[in-house]
Amino acid sequence: MGRIAVRDLVELVRMPAALSVPGDVVAGAAAAGVLGRRTAGLACASVCLYWAGMAANDWADRHVDAVERPGRAIPSGRVSPGAALAVAAGLTAGGVSAAALAAGPRAGALAAALAGAVWTYDLAAKDTPAGPAVMALCRVLDVLLGAAPGGRAGGAFSAAMPAALTVGAHTYLLTLLSRREVSGSGPHLPAGTLAATLALASAVGRRRGWTQNALAAWYAARFGLAQARAAADPSAPNIRAAVGSGITTLPALQGALTAHAGAEGAGLAVAAAAPLAGILATKVSPT
Repeated sequence: MGRIAVRDLVELVRMPAALSVPGDVVAGAAAAGVLGRRTAGLACASVCLYWAGMAANDWADRHVDAVERPGRAIPSGRVSPGAALAVAAGLTAGGVSAAALAAGPRAGALAAALAGAVWTYDLAAKDTPAGPAVMALCRVLDVLLGAAPGGRAGGAFSAAMPAALTVGAHTYLLTLLSRREVSGSGPHLPAGTLAATLALASAVGRRRGWTQNALAAWYAARFGLAQARAAADPSAPNIRAAVGSGITTLPALQGALTAHAGAEGAGLAVAAAAPLAGILATKVSPT
């Protein structure tokens, strides 16, 4: 593998977008009642797998990107296809190993399943009708990874499942939008995802607790406004902006779910990644 410049590596793996990832694990751990020192190791594993997925995505899309996005790292020649594939494979191995080291064989097995779902999406499912569901499954497994240290696997995963399905639903909507970020869409797609986003935020915000209500409202306002603009003018730039907003505001939703589980301080800490992700997204595209 040839040497890759740091800036090109940051772009290849969408490095700042990984701020949307640790909150999955934290929300799952909080829901299962196992939020602790092992959560940090699992969050690191999750970030590695996310970055692996981004590199694998660009490797798989290199021929399409040569036409639609020639400025990306691979088609521009700044990163070779072989180097991108090596980065993806190395980060995958690192992520699975980190999960096993942090929380044992169960976590390692779940991380391996997550890695399998990520690679399935990138290599086979992305352009099929199953694509959004497979991407949502990736996030569901990521939230459940946080619950892996639970003493009784069935009970821990059951406790974390509502949070996992909520994040999965957000991801499903986001993936539907992302399919039109190059070509644009009609107004019905962003209008539909906007309605679903508001319903999702309302379901989270109806639960008791001012912290989760405030964070759910923040999520709905920021992501919803971007989708409303796309519904009014569903051009490719507006669809891309809505997708970017959905990525960078996800920590607010994760924070609301974490606060609902009783970990309000952790929920606020998770949500604090949202404005930072928004700032960094102006430097490196999260999509």
